[in-house]
Amino acid sequence: MSDAIANPHKAGRRLRSEWMQPLGLIGAAILIAFAVVALLAPLIAPYDPLAQDGGRLMPPSAEHWFGTDQLGRDIFSRVLHGARLSLPYALQLVVMAGILGTLLGAIAGFFGGWVDSVIMRLADLVLAFPDIILAMAVVAALGPGLFNAVLAVVIVSWPIYARVARSMILTLRQEPYVLSRRLLGASSLRTLWSEVRPNITGPLVVLVALEYGHAVLILSGLSFLGLGAQPPAAEWGAMVSEGAKYFDKWWMSVFPGLAILLVVMAANFLGDTLRDVIDPRSRKHL
Repeated sequence: MSDAIANPHKAGRRLRSEWMQPLGLIGAAILIAFAVVALLAPLIAPYDPLAQDGGRLMPPSAEHWFGTDQLGRDIFSRVLHGARLSLPYALQLVVMAGILGTLLGAIAGFFGGWVDSVIMRLADLVLAFPDIILAMAVVAALGPGLFNAVLAVVIVSWPIYARVARSMILTLRQEPYVLSRRLLGASSLRTLWSEVRPNITGPLVVLVALEYGHAVLILSGLSFLGLGAQPPAAEWGAMVSEGAKYFDKWWMSVFPGLAILLVVMAANFLGDTLRDVIDPRSRKHL
């Protein structure tokens, strides 16, 4: 008999301790803070992010906490409003890539045969190229813009989810409860939904959390290269790109760069904690 069954209170305390990891709490707090900032940016930003009514290239001061850019726009206000672009689009990206990749991986793993071969060879083809290079090529074909950048990153990101979903389903499809469901006459799609889906949801949620930081980073990278958000939009990657043209005006790129760094680190912290909680094999205490 396992410890969890023999002593459920001990198992519950252990599970709560996994949730209370300091890095996980820090990551969750940072992401919640940025989400609140994104929601309330129009109310808490001291200036219009597009207004050019400040002095040009002013350093941080009591009037402009993060300084101003080359057009006299308040950088603090632009960083706050940048959260309204970077965070929702990155979330949209990982959800779209997760759904597409999970569906294709589930189909490949459950049906096998030529269906598996076609889907996995397509995934191998996408993974053969560096994600940022392939995303740049797709955006160049679709045209610059933040939504096109999201579509491009979805195209290069889905194989990660497909591989994870396929590997889990290859194991689960041989489980007795799945085989018995099929023997009772349930269709393949119904079996996937009712028996397999609940068992792969947790690991895929962890993967989404871990990939969220990467999504923010790659979208910012495309905007940095001029293929994502277009001027005058307040987007963190585009702001870093503008600041790179004025090397001695450090505040122009440092503050939006710190925002990117904090979100990426927070997503990784939270993803690692979720992995420890959901996947027992990864728990340090076992």
